Amino acid sequence: MSGNETTARPVGPATERALRRLELTVTRRLDGLLQGDHLGLLPGPGSEPAEGRAYVPGDDVRAMDWNLTARANAPHVRDRVADRELETWLLVDATASMDFGTGLMEKRDLALAAVAAVGFLAQRSGNRVGAQIMHASGARRIPARPGRAHLLALLRALVETPRSEPAPRPPGLGPGAVLLSRTASRRGLAVVVSDFLEPVESWARPLRLLARRHQVLAAEVLDPRELTLPDVGLLAVVDPETGRRREVPTASRRLRERYAAAALAQREAIARAVRDAGAAHLRLRTDGDWMREVVRHVRAQRRLAAARPAPRPGGGAA
Repeated sequence: MSGNETTARPVGPATERALRRLELTVTRRLDGLLQGDHLGLLPGPGSEPAEGRAYVPGDDVRAMDWNLTARANAPHVRDRVADRELETWLLVDATASMDFGTGLMEKRDLALAAVAAVGFLAQRSGNRVGAQIMHASGARRIPARPGRAHLLALLRALVETPRSEPAPRPPGLGPGAVLLSRTASRRGLAVVVSDFLEPVESWARPLRLLARRHQVLAAEVLDPRELTLPDVGLLAVVDPETGRRREVPTASRRLRERYAAAALAQREAIARAVRDAGAAHLRLRTDGDWMREVVRHVRAQRRLAAARPAPRPGGGAA
């Protein structure tokens, strides 16, 4: 173990029970929202044959299955399914800034919940899920595989990831996105789970490059103390990434207002960079109902998808 790591969280019966409860929470509250066969990643009906069925007026005659028609002595067609399965990759920020929280949970635990929400829904449709965990010691890659057992192992790996000690140059979200772009060769869904507190210019372009090939969801986790300062007198704060310590006179109203304005500008810059990359943006707070926010986001994405023009049979938008 390198010098910038601490002891990993133990994974015992309590952790296993917590993962099972998390799975139950996700499947109960989100079941039905993202279930069913996913749409093909390319326009058109696909090329892989599915099950045959009786012909009904309006079916494309090019889909006629003549062998099945001859055996059944009645016209039959064979449907097609998308010729590429969905592959979901999770880029998870596990650096020191994620080990913070003043709400109902730490940002790190909220990130685990976001990963579970995406993972359980993806694997139930038979899709493959993989992860790339960014930590102070580097990046850990978990290959994309299908199945519930694999997903639970992935979640355990997140729980086991040790907390990071402050480092002069913590690993960047930008290099993580670049690495994922190079290793995730198949088109699919890329979910970036982070607080995005690094300078926007360090990750904005890599996120755009990632979104050129994949559908990208940026899941931003934040804590209320990152938005406003309480009036508690002289407050000693420590930068979790670098270890720098500073005393802040929070009794100053002017300082609290400046802090809130700077925090708002930072969040607006993050939202703008995510939007410019063409990624979807999901914001989760440690003091809020994360499941409600996920449900709201899913429903909004469903409405947007329903409003888009339907693809033509030959491919391309109508």
